[in-house]
Amino acid sequence: MATASSTSTDRIRAIDAWWRAANYLTVGQIYLLDNPLLDRPIAPEDVKPRLLGHWGTSPALNLVYAHCNALIADTDRDLLYVCGPGHGGPAMNANAWLDGTWGELYPSITPDPAGLQAFFRQFSFPGGIPSHAAPETPGSINEGGELGYSLAHAYGAALDNPDLVVACVVGDGEAETGPLAGSWQAHTFLDPVSDGAVLPILNLNGWKIANPTVLARIPSDDLDAYFRGLGYEPITVDSSRVDDDPYAVHALFDAALRRALATIDDIQAAARAQAQRAASGLPAGATDLRPRWPMIVLRTPKGWTGPKEVDGQQVEGTFRAHQVPLPAVRENDEHRRQLEEWMRSYRPEELFDDDGQPIGILTTIRPSGDRRMSATPHANGGRLRTALDRPGLEEFGVPAGTPASATGTLGPWIAALVQRNPSAFRLFGPDETVSNKLDAVFDVTSRVWRAQRGVGDEHLGAHGRVTEVLSEHLLEGMLEGYVLSGRHGILNTYEAFAHIIDSMVGQYAKWLESSTDIDWRAPVSNLSILLSSHVWRQDHNGFSHQDPGFLDVVASKQQDLVRIKLPADANALLAVAAHAMETTDRIEVIVAGKHPEPVFLSLDDAVTHVSAGLGTWDWAGTEDTVGHVDVVLACAGDVPTVEAVAAADIIRQHAPSVGVRVVNVVDLLALGDPRKHEHPIPDERYDELFLPGTPTVFAFHGYPSLVHQLTYRRHGHDDLHVHGFLEQGTTTTPFDMLMRNEMDRFALAHDALTRVDAGAHESLLGRLSDAREAARTYAYTRGEDHPSVGEWRFSGWPQDEPASGGTGGDPGTGETEGAAPGN
Repeated sequence: MATASSTSTDRIRAIDAWWRAANYLTVGQIYLLDNPLLDRPIAPEDVKPRLLGHWGTSPALNLVYAHCNALIADTDRDLLYVCGPGHGGPAMNANAWLDGTWGELYPSITPDPAGLQAFFRQFSFPGGIPSHAAPETPGSINEGGELGYSLAHAYGAALDNPDLVVACVVGDGEAETGPLAGSWQAHTFLDPVSDGAVLPILNLNGWKIANPTVLARIPSDDLDAYFRGLGYEPITVDSSRVDDDPYAVHALFDAALRRALATIDDIQAAARAQAQRAASGLPAGATDLRPRWPMIVLRTPKGWTGPKEVDGQQVEGTFRAHQVPLPAVRENDEHRRQLEEWMRSYRPEELFDDDGQPIGILTTIRPSGDRRMSATPHANGGRLRTALDRPGLEEFGVPAGTPASATGTLGPWIAALVQRNPSAFRLFGPDETVSNKLDAVFDVTSRVWRAQRGVGDEHLGAHGRVTEVLSEHLLEGMLEGYVLSGRHGILNTYEAFAHIIDSMVGQYAKWLESSTDIDWRAPVSNLSILLSSHVWRQDHNGFSHQDPGFLDVVASKQQDLVRIKLPADANALLAVAAHAMETTDRIEVIVAGKHPEPVFLSLDDAVTHVSAGLGTWDWAGTEDTVGHVDVVLACAGDVPTVEAVAAADIIRQHAPSVGVRVVNVVDLLALGDPRKHEHPIPDERYDELFLPGTPTVFAFHGYPSLVHQLTYRRHGHDDLHVHGFLEQGTTTTPFDMLMRNEMDRFALAHDALTRVDAGAHESLLGRLSDAREAARTYAYTRGEDHPSVGEWRFSGWPQDEPASGGTGGDPGTGETEGAAPGN
């Protein structure tokens, strides 16, 4: 057991002083409007009228911060602190203030009692700062509003940061979440040669808001076995197992922290030495298996050092310490007496001078400059970000008029991006890089994999640039950590399962919205999400895989900070991806299919069209031929675009007097309300495209309501008729999927002609209905779509001979002549 004689060194006393000071500042933020140095007894008017914030998790966060600071001061290490417990905001603020960073970034917080009062007052106060470790908190990349993402953020920040150690405090309530549980596996994708390290610190304080935590209530041996099974070497620090020596717990934690860092040093040194030997052609031994990384299990009471009892009920060490232990300080004299006793127990007269500034003993363990965890550029990644060396698009484009897989075309460009940026770009995905046709990246890199490998494995390596794991939460969190610490990346996943990260994207959108209003936060790379294997080509997996609703989630966020891109073909996807890898401070959601589809635009035309966001395709319509517009056929998304152009082609051939304008939309949010956001096109431009008073039939990739939501204030909204996913899906053929949702070319042409003049086109409308029935009959009897559908080519393209089925073939009979138009 530790004793005073073995621990009372100047260094340990300084750590304890820092801890007490941070605890004092934490309590002050929660409670005080005035009297920050307790120059007089606390009066009711000194107390905030609404007591908000959370005390219970803060003392342990302060303890860890104090020890990490001391370690940095001793060793000049590069440390990033990730605060997992969601309500640790006042603790993180307190330490940033003690670091001196807060006053540097917020000059209104002056180095005097008035500045300290302002620092206390702003916390959870109208016009002030949030209760979480939000973007306003220097040194933070993890807000903790929704629990579970801290460890994923930490591992993302460690990638390609070989000298960085990320100390990640995981709350035991947070540890119960699915995202956090999955994140323990992330070290499988950590390369000790080229990456930094993550030191998880699990704080077992025993309680959530009103219930005990699971991990705190299982036997210690089982807990150790659990983490050893996950690949860690747990080091336990239990504050209850020390005597009354006030410095004993510091001695224990200091020893644990030093042991953990020494283990990390050994792991990295061995791996890097082996890598050097291998690079020199010398025998290197096993260099690519995962090591057993250290972690710390820190057992402390909930609400440690706070009131032990309030109103006759135990508080410290129970759930009652979670939020505000003394809830009635303004009204209750006894509560106010306890608050003053509590704050004076930290002996502030030993910690702050008359100006309210930290005295000398605290400054002995305070790092300087960017080594301060609250000032590290790794938590303000825009300071470190450099532009990607992006390959040109010319060699990757495909000729217009030929079918091509959009993602298959993008894959070689991403491979070149990986080659040109070997330590600044990564591709993330849940085991779908090959499925989503991005497998060209494996020509230049592998999946990073530090676990065992066996016969039959493909594209696994210790130093790969592709991270695959079946947890969208973990992947999204790692990408966020990677981007927020200054790098670039793309997450690709199946469209339907992007819903798994709905709330993560929502939390990140809120982070961006707050951070863009903070002048000291530098812009970071976009959070780019590529959705493939989408709703219109999930006919083989069926209804469970058919859901485009992630777009609705993204569109609900501040539209200055999000983008939804629906490239029409392979060349448009290249242009969209290149743009996403250049811009900053946005969430870029891109939807593109993997199956071969017609390429409508040359590469140059695609770049121009994508830059505009939307525009008319004169070549696809008949406006120039007939000299007027009777109907607008609009489209957004690759498959809807094929069907819209095919519908226009039907009208061109079978109702040549009808004037059709085709409008293609790549940038969906350009349709929004320009009165609410800067990004949407002006009303004048919208009216030029969609011609209010003229019916518009819109073939849309997702749920029709989203287009109506975006355009409800636009002129001529009553003329807008949107076709989209109607929640009608199953395992069927691609064209039957379209027909089930009224998205097929026959339905679009039928709707367009009906709105122009149904009586004038009665015969043609009947033939279109017959064609739909024939197409369904063919699919249901043959098990596949008629060739005239799958092999359709736009009639305006040069071609040696008609596509299979001709221009008038009947999909029900397979004959090349018949009554079904447009095939």
